[in-house]
Amino acid sequence: MTISDPLILPNGATLKNRIVKSAMSEALADEYNNPTQAHIDLFAQWSAGGAALLITGNTPVDRVHLEHAGNFVLDPDSDIERVSALAASGKSGGAKILVQLAHAGRQTPEAINARPTSVSDVQLDLPGYGKPTPASEAEFKEIIAKFVRSAKIAEDAGFDGVEIHAAHGYLLSSALSPRINTRTDRWGGALENRARLALEVVKAVRHAVDPRFIVAVKLNSSDFQKGGFDHAEAVQVAVMLEAEGVDFIEISGGNFEEPTAYQHASKSGSTQIREAYFLDYAAAIKSALAIPLMVTGGFRSANVMNDAISSGKTDLIGMGRPFIADLGFAARLLSGEITKAPFVEQNFPPADTLPRGAVLNWFCTQIALAGKTGAPDLTISLVDGHKSYLNQIKLATERLLEARRD
Repeated sequence: MTISDPLILPNGATLKNRIVKSAMSEALADEYNNPTQAHIDLFAQWSAGGAALLITGNTPVDRVHLEHAGNFVLDPDSDIERVSALAASGKSGGAKILVQLAHAGRQTPEAINARPTSVSDVQLDLPGYGKPTPASEAEFKEIIAKFVRSAKIAEDAGFDGVEIHAAHGYLLSSALSPRINTRTDRWGGALENRARLALEVVKAVRHAVDPRFIVAVKLNSSDFQKGGFDHAEAVQVAVMLEAEGVDFIEISGGNFEEPTAYQHASKSGSTQIREAYFLDYAAAIKSALAIPLMVTGGFRSANVMNDAISSGKTDLIGMGRPFIADLGFAARLLSGEITKAPFVEQNFPPADTLPRGAVLNWFCTQIALAGKTGAPDLTISLVDGHKSYLNQIKLATERLLEARRD
């Protein structure tokens, strides 16, 4: 098996190959959190680029719990015409498209919500985030209902499915972590209690949508924090999720405090940037599952991707940054015209020599440029790209708050 082979998901949907554009923070929504034309145009280019599956960036189910002001939100106040246009653009070139549904929880910026709802009152150890309020029993039920509502809107709008975000420290991920989830009721303590929120969301969504609608989950292979959600627990939760009827599980790792999934080379002195840095964690999860597994993080060489698939460590290859550097690289990689995905970050300085988040922010600036102009500008310096994105989010937040006041 190789990256060019199709894959049939448990619900019967066929993916034409094994390349997936994983979720990224597009930050292209307008002040009402609706998709913009730049957003729609960008997904049309990605769809024409050869990948089998596209996953939108973090799409909140609750507009007072955003990852950032530029998120596109899926709820009854969404502009369904624009949402449907985004779904159609993602499918226009032959790809399938999923909406990544999320609730930011304690990772909601303070400027948007100073007292966000979370699983506990454990605050994010970073500036710019407020003290969270632990969810009540009634609020957990409301959160589950919001995921269901958004999934049904996605289905009605023409998306092929949803990916429920239970990774990277957002609400469902926080609930899994014993370091963050300090509850003593039925939502905390033992793993089956900490997993309850994610499982109840998946169960409710799966029941509400058509059996042919894809339901996937993004799960941390580990939080990579002392006392956090670990790999052994990830294997157990993956098995629980499979029992609820998910079509595939994507594994990644880390959160805002420990941004493992977002770094390129974390330490100075590194001589080589390691590819597929979550693949070693995939083996135990893959061996415990009958459903497909997707691994995201660091894949660049076709031979590494093919080896990962042929050896049975993963079924799908998730990539993000290569789709920013070259919107149409996937078709050339699949045809053999190129043997490696774009790897612009291999020449960047190590992350510990740069401002926090500089590389991630540089890529986010490139997404914005690609959406507006049709192509990135890889000549922009890291620092300039970083500063540009910070300014972009500042302006987006100001516009969002002004629109809400109106």
